[in-house]
Amino acid sequence: MSRGARWLTAALLPIGPAAIAVLRLVLPYDTTDDAAVVVRKVAAAPDTQSLVVWLGFVGVLTLVPAVLAAGGLTRPGAPRTTAAALVLLVPAYSTLGLLVAGDAGVLFGVREHLPEAVVARLFEAVHPVAAVAGVVFVVGHVAGTVVLGVAMGISGAVPRWAAGLTVVAQPLHFVAAVVVAGHPLDFAAWGCNAVGFAAVAVALLRVAPGRKPARVAVSSSA
Repeated sequence: MSRGARWLTAALLPIGPAAIAVLRLVLPYDTTDDAAVVVRKVAAAPDTQSLVVWLGFVGVLTLVPAVLAAGGLTRPGAPRTTAAALVLLVPAYSTLGLLVAGDAGVLFGVREHLPEAVVARLFEAVHPVAAVAGVVFVVGHVAGTVVLGVAMGISGAVPRWAAGLTVVAQPLHFVAAVVVAGHPLDFAAWGCNAVGFAAVAVALLRVAPGRKPARVAVSSSA
């Protein structure tokens, strides 16, 4: 990888998780709200919902390249664990666009002054493809980030604290989104993810051009 490409990739790595961290902090509704409540809360804060859609778009553009870059760094020291992480994460983040489209649809309905009941029905009556995408996203990005954090630790590509932050990030996000509906906690969770990926960016910049990342003495079957 050329020097310019490495700098561009390094700059890209923390952007996606950081964007989603802000999204989860400002999101005008809770993940556990029903459709009618979602529409009412979006109607009360349409500008905030617009920011949510734009931040989601940033995530769509950056998260898949970020996890591929992280996987490229961890693969020499933990090939199988890295492969498992990417099998989960790439499909998960590839579906994010469908979820962002749902938020955009609610915002459109509110701004066009459609009846709240109609917008709620549209938000609730999810196409089967979108429903499957939601499952793939939730399972894939939570489990996949844990596995990627493990690969970061096994490979020795980043400090252990960065691997640990990555491991805990998405389980903490799941708790914040589904169990306690805590937006500041969710911001902290995705912030952990962003810090972990920033450590990957630093490690990537330290790899000399044309050389593979340093590999720790672990089993190649990891």
